[in-house]
Amino acid sequence: MMGFADWLPSMPPPAVQDRLASVSAAQIQRCLVAGSGPLRDAPLLFSTAARPHLEAMAARARAITLARFGRTMNLYAPLYLSNHCINQCAYCGFAAHRKIPRSSLSLDEAQQQAEHLIKQGIRHLLLVTGEAPARYGLDELCRVIERLRPLVASLAVEVFPCDLAGYRRLVSAGADGLVLYQETYDPDRYQEFHPRGPKRDFRARLEAMEAGGQAGFRSLGIGSLLGLTPTRVEACYLAWHCDHLSRAFPQARLAVSFPRLRPVSGGAPISHPLADADLVQFIVGMRLLFPDAEIVISTREPADLRDRILRLGVTRMSAGSRTSPGGYSDENLDQEAGQFAIDDQRSVAEVAKAIRAAGLDVVCKDFDPAFMAAQPGGKA
Repeated sequence: MMGFADWLPSMPPPAVQDRLASVSAAQIQRCLVAGSGPLRDAPLLFSTAARPHLEAMAARARAITLARFGRTMNLYAPLYLSNHCINQCAYCGFAAHRKIPRSSLSLDEAQQQAEHLIKQGIRHLLLVTGEAPARYGLDELCRVIERLRPLVASLAVEVFPCDLAGYRRLVSAGADGLVLYQETYDPDRYQEFHPRGPKRDFRARLEAMEAGGQAGFRSLGIGSLLGLTPTRVEACYLAWHCDHLSRAFPQARLAVSFPRLRPVSGGAPISHPLADADLVQFIVGMRLLFPDAEIVISTREPADLRDRILRLGVTRMSAGSRTSPGGYSDENLDQEAGQFAIDDQRSVAEVAKAIRAAGLDVVCKDFDPAFMAAQPGGKA
């Protein structure tokens, strides 16, 4: 099967913009009535022409989400293990050229941070590092995964891209989810935002997710950092990438995120801001295209917006997040060494209360470890 990196040049950004601009109201109506595959419908549902139909799209997205996921919302939290990084990404608080305190958690410190979250009810952890394998690499990651795996329902990783062998090591250690954002699918603009470091290799990063699929991760999470380039174009690429991964790895659950760029001192400006209504359009449009995909919303977004979109297609939310190593023990660390500023500052309990007030159940457990151990390649 052709890799997504090989397909991408056939649909350059100007061509996507042309397709978005040519969408008619009649096409939107037909799409909402008949439905179709994401390769054809993505530009329709993410276009400005679809905005007048947002209420109808949202109602359909609510119905699909209820049918597929029930009245549930999965809570997770990131656990930052290291902020050492050798990249110089223009938008990131961990970039190598930034003068911030650098640290990596020891094995015991990682467990202490995890236990802090577990006491608050979090059972799904996302382990995060900067990209500096020489300072914090696979050996350290595997030790943390093996230590934490018996304590939680699931462990996902958002770390430096690995090859197939590296990802297999993480799966064998007990990681069941992989998150890797391309940031932007425009290869030319990608180079501007990644001037130095291994992350500058656009193709290598794009292909890493396919290596993760081959390695056997149960969940594959992708996203585009919205605000760097034209957002509607990025939403189309994100849908096409999701379509490719769903066909290449049908055994994996796809998770899609729409992180909006948050300001970082001296960082890249938000040159393409995304309005709240447009973010809602992207979420409900993605739900119409991919009924069974997880849709993730993080604490980057303000509390009132997160509360308003609880029933519009989102199935997974972060809560009580900190974005620095050790941040759950010392909240001041985020001010000095956080990856980005979060907006929703509520505690896990406060977020859970808002979810229940919306008529949803908070899910703190996923697949039972005994069930996972019985699967091919599974590890309890």
